Amino acid sequence: MSIANTQPFRGSYLMPSLDHASVADAMHPGILGCEPDATLREVAQTMATHHVHCVAVIGISHEEPECGVWGVISDLDLVRAGIRDGDATTARALAEQPLVTVEPTVPLREAGELMLAHNVSHLVVIQAGTGRPIGILSTADVAGVIAWGEA
Repeated sequence: MSIANTQPFRGSYLMPSLDHASVADAMHPGILGCEPDATLREVAQTMATHHVHCVAVIGISHEEPECGVWGVISDLDLVRAGIRDGDATTARALAEQPLVTVEPTVPLREAGELMLAHNVSHLVVIQAGTGRPIGILSTADVAGVIAWGEA
């Protein structure tokens, strides 16, 4: 398959291979989030403005240990709600993906296995010891390492 008018990207010689990469090597630092009462339209505006495929619902979880992220809304959750449920939906109701967290030192292959086991496309990266959210790891991030990591 080829696409016309694109510039080939060759990755970086600094990117490790999948077998040597950690979550920290591939993750996006920082969290784009919304309040649990944010509307479908507000969540959609955040995703569209920042060109991202997920938004974290910020609030204290009821799990032990507590986490500053209550849930994750994927682009598919948003599309499903927009087509089937309409504008009355809140972020609290949209967050259908289970919240799965990972620390930055975890091997990337292990993080990918977590995604597969929980059937999620995004993991919330948390700081070791504090549980504070510090980033997001997506399936696209893993694909980038597979594509451009050291051969």
